[in-house]
Amino acid sequence: MRRALVALLSLFLLAGCASVPGDSSVQVLRKVTDGDAPGLPAGPVDGTNPLDLVRGFVYASGSTVDRHGAARRFLTAPAAQDWDDAESLTVLSEQFDTVYPPTSGTDPDVATVRIRGDRVGTLDSVGAFEPAEAPVELDVTVRRADGQWRIDGLPGGVLVRMSDFRSNYRTVKGYFVDPARRATVADLRYLPAVPAQALASRAVDMLLTGPSPALRNAAVSTVPASARLRTNVTDAPDGTLVVDLTQVGDLDEAQRRLLAAQFVQTLAEINIPRVRLLVDGAPLIANTPDLTVDAVAGTSATVQPSADVPALAVSGGRVRRLPSGEVVGGQAGNGAFDVAAAATTADGARIAVVARDSGRQRLLVGPTDGLLAAVPLSAARMSRPTWTPTGGEVWTVLGEDVVARVTVDQTGAVRTGQVNVSDLTGLGPLTDLRLSRDGLRVAAVVGGGLVTGAVVRGPEGDVAVRNVRQLRPTDLGGVVGVDWRADEQLIVVSTRTDRPVSLVSSDGLGLQLVPSSNLTPPLRGVSAASSRPFLVADQGGIWSYDGGELDSWRQVLGAAPDGIPLYPG
Repeated sequence: MRRALVALLSLFLLAGCASVPGDSSVQVLRKVTDGDAPGLPAGPVDGTNPLDLVRGFVYASGSTVDRHGAARRFLTAPAAQDWDDAESLTVLSEQFDTVYPPTSGTDPDVATVRIRGDRVGTLDSVGAFEPAEAPVELDVTVRRADGQWRIDGLPGGVLVRMSDFRSNYRTVKGYFVDPARRATVADLRYLPAVPAQALASRAVDMLLTGPSPALRNAAVSTVPASARLRTNVTDAPDGTLVVDLTQVGDLDEAQRRLLAAQFVQTLAEINIPRVRLLVDGAPLIANTPDLTVDAVAGTSATVQPSADVPALAVSGGRVRRLPSGEVVGGQAGNGAFDVAAAATTADGARIAVVARDSGRQRLLVGPTDGLLAAVPLSAARMSRPTWTPTGGEVWTVLGEDVVARVTVDQTGAVRTGQVNVSDLTGLGPLTDLRLSRDGLRVAAVVGGGLVTGAVVRGPEGDVAVRNVRQLRPTDLGGVVGVDWRADEQLIVVSTRTDRPVSLVSSDGLGLQLVPSSNLTPPLRGVSAASSRPFLVADQGGIWSYDGGELDSWRQVLGAAPDGIPLYPG
């Protein structure tokens, strides 16, 4: 998909204020390959005034090489020695100011400069991004010595512009484990891109540390907390990466296979195709010292619909196949019920239908082409249902504050329960909710904004949505629909005419506008699946977009002003 071109804006230096409008923070994080090594920023130029000196320091702070060595050149020798760059990392939006505070001292060789900008979020010590939009004001002291200004006092931590972060950090998915299904799930992280030789060690450290706060109590690790590296991560002469662990305790074969999957799938993210995974010098998997992604196939929790399972749409009270518009067989398509919304399992075999009935809505479940059985649920409004990856459970929002959870066994018998969503509803009315295709996360529309959370299942069968995060509240308002494009990316539609369709990373760091040519806002619904075109509903029908050269949407179901698209799952 082509990205919108970002205009380069001129630099304006104002007396008492240095502010450079930069490119928008609304972009997707660029993935830096092993061969990419961003050039080191230039050091301070002789004669630079305090405002431009501090601005140059922020620019240089994006480079992580040699403990932010480029940025340290803007500091006095004592400050360079004392600065704790590892304390924190704050990602700023592109535009920031360097200004003199209203009051300052009288010493002509000492000045205070205030950095003023907007925080997008922070990065923790293991590369997990935490969205937290807020204004930022930070004062630094600059001192003139030998005719040159240098920073002489500053707090710990690093401020990095979004563009510099994209250039100097690499997106990596670490893999952990869904404790209920015993399958691997992705956890989005960001690691310094250079030196490339250190990426493997950093990725291994990330696994030894465990899941990020976003997946706390939802995902676990098969790597025991006691586990350590027995030796440094090294490359064998044949190019295989050697990881030798110790203190892993007693693991059965299933646990060893999951542990292997965590390492192999994570290291594949940084283009390491073969891993020699050892425990105290012996192969983790007996008789299989070297492991590839193929060796751990089938361990992923993510379930994508196969290419032969068609996309569907609800229109005119019936469920229809796309792009033909033909109704499905059975009661979902023959008019037996006035269908308002629907969802099928990932294999397309079973369907959950929200039907209008005497001014209220009720839920029915059954074979997609067969008879539907009523579930004892009724509400003035129900959201489009969403299935867990295995197809054994379906969720729907009742009204604006209750999430019903319906388990369906192999015989089709159902049992109803609720999900604790108090952390979601505490933020506002809940109008849409989608389970991720690994089943461990939710994306929701709450109060017109985009919110994510983790699915935490308790030992007594209770289920709750925890670790709730609001994503890009400044950029994403008037949200009416969301779906998972992949485990690490969401597609969002809103009533905003300036950005009706957006792609958002699951942690809120990356944001990209999707072209909206041919669409007629306001939009009403969206559906997505990996390697499938996006589907969106506008005032005229259902539209498809696959990121082709024309960057425009193609209508796949016309004359359907009430149409709602859906992919299986």
